[in-house]
Amino acid sequence: MQVEWRVGRGLVPYRAAVAEMEARVLAVGEGRAPELVWLVEHPPLYTAGGAADPAELLEPGRLPVHRTGRGGRFTYHGPGQRVAYLMLDVGRRGRDLRLFVRSVESWLIAALAELGVAGERRAGRVGVWVRRPAGGEDKIAAVGLRLRRWISYHGASINVDPDLGHYEGIVPCGVRGGGVTSLAALGVAARMEDLDAALRRTFARAFEVERPPCGGRKTA
Repeated sequence: MQVEWRVGRGLVPYRAAVAEMEARVLAVGEGRAPELVWLVEHPPLYTAGGAADPAELLEPGRLPVHRTGRGGRFTYHGPGQRVAYLMLDVGRRGRDLRLFVRSVESWLIAALAELGVAGERRAGRVGVWVRRPAGGEDKIAAVGLRLRRWISYHGASINVDPDLGHYEGIVPCGVRGGGVTSLAALGVAARMEDLDAALRRTFARAFEVERPPCGGRKTA
């Protein structure tokens, strides 16, 4: 299955990105366009998912806030953070949203490993964490998805070298007592292009499509 890859130029306005995703989801579902992985950066902003609690917006006037239809709560996007929007056919990848979310996490963990970072899952939470040497944990990647007729959109964000101070204006992803980190804060001298290359190299392993045996129909 062919998947198109695209890298956005400059800082892509958030509303324009959502409109572009919605149009592409429709086209993929109707068979008019291939699946798409779209890598972008946004101007500084907060997004509020469907489960966002208004009390978790700690500094309402700090940055623009965009209400969005993805899952999850409040998160931050801005320069130095890679946002990977995924317009993929989940129907052909098991028709299982939980499995698909785990595939996204596995993809992020594999890409981070190529850059020398040991990313981990946490039970009951979505995203990728890293351990602090002195104990505790920090989140380095977030995941928030939506499906329309089994085509995914929105996706994941990975912190390369954003302004981590902007996370102080929210309770990121509803997790209190945990920090947020980046590749730069971990001492990893990786550029955005390095992360993009790692994401592309590790994509197929995480999102393989099961195919029926040659000459026959797939059976349960």
